[in-house]
Amino acid sequence: MSDEEHHFESKADAGASKTYPQQAGTIRKNGYIVIKGRPCKVVEVSTSKTGKHGHAKCHFVAIDIFNGKKLEDIVPSSHNCDVPHVNRTDYQLIDISEDGFVSLLTDNGGTKDDLRLPTDEALLSQIRAGFDEGKDLIVSVQSAMGEEQICGLKDIGGKN
Repeated sequence: MSDEEHHFESKADAGASKTYPQQAGTIRKNGYIVIKGRPCKVVEVSTSKTGKHGHAKCHFVAIDIFNGKKLEDIVPSSHNCDVPHVNRTDYQLIDISEDGFVSLLTDNGGTKDDLRLPTDEALLSQIRAGFDEGKDLIVSVQSAMGEEQICGLKDIGGKN
């Protein structure tokens, strides 16, 4: 009897899940989905009816939000898919280190120093140019499933 009491341990950390279930038929274009363990943004959804007794199937084409790779999946529309919790947070850029890490100012006045510069060349050159000119820059950090990456940039003025 005591053996059976320990089967319900949670694998989530601090009670927060990285994903939540959502019925495949309700996921739309520009929504998010987990394909092959990667958080993705849906760029195309098509639904097909399969025969007299089969389920309708949803064909998802999605782009990984961190590395830009295209992934596809086919799921029965009545089944649940994992959907990642995707958050965007804005931080002020304080410094860029020699090894490509950025130092960001958090809302509570602390610093966040564990993020690298983005791999997107256009965004990277905008950040470096603005920083070199001494502008006050706000970077948007997208986070999902334990990963974070700089995905946007705003110039809030500064030295001209």
